[in-house]
Parts: sequence; C-alpha cells; structure tokens
Amino acid sequence: MTRKLWFVLPALLASGTAMAHGGHDTVHGFAAGLAHPLGGFDHLLAMLGVGLFAGMLGGAARWQLPLAFISAMALGAFSGMAGLGSGAPTEQLIALSVLAIGLATAFALRLRPMLAVVLVATCAVFHGQAHGAELPSQAAALAYIAGFMASTAALHGAGLGLAVALRVVREGKALARVAGGAIALAGLVLVFG
Repeated sequence: MTRKLWFVLPALLASGTAMAHGGHDTVHGFAAGLAHPLGGFDHLLAMLGVGLFAGMLGGAARWQLPLAFISAMALGAFSGMAGLGSGAPTEQLIALSVLAIGLATAFALRLRPMLAVVLVATCAVFHGQAHGAELPSQAAALAYIAGFMASTAALHGAGLGLAVALRVVREGKALARVAGGAIALAGLVLVFG
C-alpha cells in the first residue's frame, strides 16, 4: 500500500486547483509562474546550471549565485512587463546565457565571486524579461513572479544538490563538467537552432 502512494503522490501534487468559481486570478498567476521555468528547456537548463555552477564553486557562491539570479530575474520580469527591451532578441540572449553558464561549468571556471555574480545576474535579466513579457493576461503579476521565483529557487536547489551529490563520487568533478558541457552544447544548439 505504501509503495502505491509513492506513485499517486506526485500526481496529486501536480494536479491543478479546480477553477469552477471566480476569484482564482492569484492562484492562476502563481501556478502559471511556477510552471513557466519548467516549460522551457532553455530556462530549465540555465537554472539547473546556475545551481551546479554555484555548487562547484562552493563557499558563499552556493547562496550568492542563486540569490543574484533570482533577484536579477525579478528585475528583468518587471522590465519585461513594462515593455522595456521588447525589441531585444531575448530568445537569442537566453540561448547565449545557457551557453555561458554551461561553459563556465564545463571548464570549471574559478571566477572571482563578484564576476560570477555579474555573469549569473546578467543571464538572469534575460530570463526575467522573457517571463515578464510572457505574463498570461489573466494572471496576477506579483503572484506570477512569486511562482517563477519559487520554481527557479527549486531548480537552483536541484542543481546545487547534484553538485553536492557528485562531490561524493570519485569522478564527481569530471561528471559535473560533463553536465556543464551538455548544458553548453544545448545552449549552442539553441543559439543556432
């Protein structure tokens, strides 16, 4: 019986709230924001990559990089909602950010903390602009932003967890670099695809 619950529990947690009655704009906004980073391969890879890169750098980078990404992404979202940067090639810049984060991880770059924060925050602004520009018309903006910030934090945590888990394995650093290389390769495909 307990084993069956492990298969049912994810389905229950993933199920949406019934929208039979009005007044669900906030729930819709949060749910839409929560789902947004998970629906785009580019967003997913960048956010996992930031966590992996932060874990490889270790020390204060483990919290500084995710915090910088989430903060800059929120600012980018507000600018995207305001229409700023609407003429910019956002999708190409997002693809380049996936490539940059992947390369930094693949080559195990030991950047100075401030430079790593600037790299990650710059990448995050483009992701945030996309999130803000793609705000569903019926969504509550702040709830939507809170949703994608929570989802992003969870993805950073997953990447960080992967980095920590790989430290236990003898060839963990090499595997982390291979994962970074895979992210960079995907970024390259996104840039030219």
